[in-house]
Amino acid sequence: MTAHHERFAVLMTHNVAEPDVPPVLDEHLAARLLPRLAQMRLFAHSYSLVANLTHGHLTPADLLDFAFRHGLHGLSIHILDGEDNCLERMDAEQLHAFAAKARALSLVVHLEISSTRREDVDRVIAVAEAIGAQNIRVYSRYEGLLSQVLKIVESDLRYMADQADVYDLYFDCEQHEELKSSDIVHVLRQINHPRIHALFDFGNMINADERPLEALRGLAPYIRQSHLKGVRIVPELHGFGHQGVNQGSDQDDLPSPRLLCELLMLGDHEPQVTVFSLEQENHYSAPAFRHSDEDPDPFIPYRDMSDTPLPPGYSVEQMLSEERRSAENQVMYVRGLITELTALAELARSDGGGKRDVHSD
Repeated sequence: MTAHHERFAVLMTHNVAEPDVPPVLDEHLAARLLPRLAQMRLFAHSYSLVANLTHGHLTPADLLDFAFRHGLHGLSIHILDGEDNCLERMDAEQLHAFAAKARALSLVVHLEISSTRREDVDRVIAVAEAIGAQNIRVYSRYEGLLSQVLKIVESDLRYMADQADVYDLYFDCEQHEELKSSDIVHVLRQINHPRIHALFDFGNMINADERPLEALRGLAPYIRQSHLKGVRIVPELHGFGHQGVNQGSDQDDLPSPRLLCELLMLGDHEPQVTVFSLEQENHYSAPAFRHSDEDPDPFIPYRDMSDTPLPPGYSVEQMLSEERRSAENQVMYVRGLITELTALAELARSDGGGKRDVHSD
């Protein structure tokens, strides 16, 4: 086995805990992987700098500067991120200025809300119409038995499907810690609408008592977007919580290279996953929401919107500085991973995918 095949195997098995047969970097895979890597669209994400938006002087317009400065293709932004400066609180003139700046920087803006409720959907549609955005991320936060929650979510998504047709929009439902990928798939199958899809988050399946590759493969036919992040898995009684850490660090328990590679391979002729958002979440913490010993129709508790409080012993200034550094580091890590995968695939293609022994010369 050549050195580049060995290195690819290391990347594809890194932090893979479930039984698995990793892909082999043959000529066919290399030829398929290279154009997918070249076509990747990386977006900045507002949550990576949410403390600076909440407690510092950063504004949504500054996030556009961050994305442009790092050569990213766009920005995924929650319409409430930024407190008084958030998109939802902007007047028509301010929204026009934000949209004009995005266009001037050749950046695409995707919007996000932490809800599927119709009144919240109506509000985000108003923002989307004002700035010319077409893509909206949603996730549910209902309380009740799982079967009841899924019926409500299905009704909400049917409403979104109708609005998507009217306003030329696309909605992506994220698996967000309390619903399993199979739950999302069940609802999306019922909806069966070309404008309603899924967003795959690298870490949220942990809290739903799922494994990363298992969750990705279950949700695979519906994934259009992805949130990239690093996560430390925290064992709990009959379940797992997670804590946000730097992606690719020694504390990161996720198989990021493998998840990225499998997401890139989705789609027969064109890439199925259109956007990879860099959602670094240092110090974010979430408990187990689903458990291995739960009832067949478990009770889903209500949850607040995601929040990252100031860690004990941290000053606001320290948190803001560390958050900016972590956001920068994630860009470098993901770019480095893309560069390495590209180099390995080019080597495999140039030697015909052969597996000549590295010492044969």
